[in-house]
Amino acid sequence: MSLKHQIDEDIKTAMRNKEKDQLRALRALKSMILLAETEKGAQEDLLPETELKLLTKAANQRRESLAVFREQGREDLAEKEEAELAVIEKYLPKQLSEDEMRAELEKIISQTGASSPQDMGKVMGPATKSMAGRADGKAISAMVKSLLGEQG
Repeated sequence: MSLKHQIDEDIKTAMRNKEKDQLRALRALKSMILLAETEKGAQEDLLPETELKLLTKAANQRRESLAVFREQGREDLAEKEEAELAVIEKYLPKQLSEDEMRAELEKIISQTGASSPQDMGKVMGPATKSMAGRADGKAISAMVKSLLGEQG
C-alpha cells in the first residue's frame, strides 16, 4: 500500500475516533503528497524515495517549530507540534541509535579513505544517502565532524 493510501485510511480512522491532533498531522502530510504529485514533471505515483523525503521534510519542520516554540515559552503550540511529529514519525523508518550511526559512519569513512575534517564532503554524500530517513542530517554532520576530528 502506498503512503498516500495509508494516510487516507488513517485519516478516516482519525475522523471516526475524533483524534484532532492526528487528523491535523495526517491532513498536512496528504497536502504535501498532493503538492508533490502535481508538480511539473512529477510521476503519477510518488517513488518511495520521494515519499521518504517528504516525510523527513515534514518531521524536520515540526522539530524546528518545536524548538522555536519551546524557546519562546509557548508550551501550548509546542505540544501541538510534538503531537504532529509523533504521527509523522510513525511513517518514517526506525531512527538509528547513536551507536548504530557511529558504526555506519566509521564504515563509510574507512571506505572513502577520509582522514581529516577536510574530507567531510567525501563522507557526507554516501552517509546521507545510506541513512536517508533513518537519521537527521544535522546529527550525521555533527558526528562526521567529530569522527574526522578525532582522526585528523
